[in-house]
Amino acid sequence: MSDVGSETNPLRVAIVGAGPAGFYTAERLFKEKNSHITVDMYDRLPTPFGLVRNGVAPDHQKIKSVTKVFDRLANKPQFRFFGNVELGTDITVEDLRQHYHQIVYTTGAQTDRSLDIPGIDLKNSHPATEFVAWYNGHPDFRDYEFDLSQESVAVIGIGNVAVDVARILCRTREELMETDIADYALEQLSQSNVKEVYMLGRRGPAQAAFTPPEAKELGELKGADTIVLPEEAELDPLSQASLADADRGTMRNIEIIKELSERELTGKPKQLTIRFLVSPTELIGNDAGEVVAMKLVKNELYQTESGTMRPRPTENFEEIPVGLVFRSIGYRGVPIPDVPFHERWGVILNEKGRVLNAVSNEPVLGEYTAGWIKRGPSGVIGTNKPDAAETAECMLADLAAGKVLSPAHPELDAATKLVQEKKPNYVSYEDWLKLNELETAAGEAQGRPRIKFTKVVDMLAALGKQ
Repeated sequence: MSDVGSETNPLRVAIVGAGPAGFYTAERLFKEKNSHITVDMYDRLPTPFGLVRNGVAPDHQKIKSVTKVFDRLANKPQFRFFGNVELGTDITVEDLRQHYHQIVYTTGAQTDRSLDIPGIDLKNSHPATEFVAWYNGHPDFRDYEFDLSQESVAVIGIGNVAVDVARILCRTREELMETDIADYALEQLSQSNVKEVYMLGRRGPAQAAFTPPEAKELGELKGADTIVLPEEAELDPLSQASLADADRGTMRNIEIIKELSERELTGKPKQLTIRFLVSPTELIGNDAGEVVAMKLVKNELYQTESGTMRPRPTENFEEIPVGLVFRSIGYRGVPIPDVPFHERWGVILNEKGRVLNAVSNEPVLGEYTAGWIKRGPSGVIGTNKPDAAETAECMLADLAAGKVLSPAHPELDAATKLVQEKKPNYVSYEDWLKLNELETAAGEAQGRPRIKFTKVVDMLAALGKQ
């Protein structure tokens, strides 16, 4: 096994998940000059890029330009893409163990954390993850329905995803036409009756989880006035005291929020109200089981023994009328069959990217993880780069120590044959580039960045792979 990584016996790596974490892991491995490494990347969708394609807001095209880096990686001769191949359905972990020296799981966080309050399961109450995937054209969610005939919407949460949802709900048709939002979502959002959007944060302005560029955008909407209650823009004594240690982003957020609280209404057709120090305690329904209102409690901040600021409810309650609710309180990972999983944390059980045995807590030979399924849903796209590098360093250290799997069929052709047998209509990177050309050409004809394929069957038909 000592010659694994040599020119005649390259280290064979399978990466499961074609999002940023997967590509950044491949990038670090390919920089290793002392070892010959080949990477096969698998994804259950025919399209690569994970949340860059299906999660990043369509009106944030600059962020999506990171895919140019991924394209360059995919162009390397030691890289292959097997799209439309699902682990656990089309192939198994055992299949991968028989064909690769190392396996990396970078499947992200695909579901949302739940909110345990009365009425949360009423009709028109949804996870924000579903709405985000819907307007981004994710094939699994394109047929979901959201009642945009409602005039008042609440978004629970105050992170960047919540900001995205609120902003997309407030965008004009003209603004959306400049994006790669799914065509069906463009039409439905353009015809929506939404007039009032509430974004609800349980802590104060100094603890807001959004970034300053996201906050700034909220004050620049063409079709919506953005409102912050002056009394909620004021910092409580604890937050004021914490400013001595605050970073530049926090200080900028506070400035933006203060400025928004001083604005006068300009009569735009929609209003976006950002609330602080409030938590939903109940969704109230009508006889048809539909949300009609939300009960809120006013919070106050207190400091824990560890020094963190936490909210706790007061005796002050209020009720706001809402007919549609999106909860955005964090993503959560989904278990992979035969891979140890930490249920409470919603991540693969691991230490610095090495997958751990659930019983012995020792590393599982040859198996690793990176990205949100490794550390939880934190940071931005770039955060995945050092995270993936940490995992890759462990992989290279284990290679040097001879701690790799002994696959029965490590040959390149053997993996190709496996996929051809299990999923004949798999999608290669060359196939994806054809889909990309078709999408961008269709978009160009309408003056848009692209018009996405949103059905797997249509993607495969366009490639002659039905």
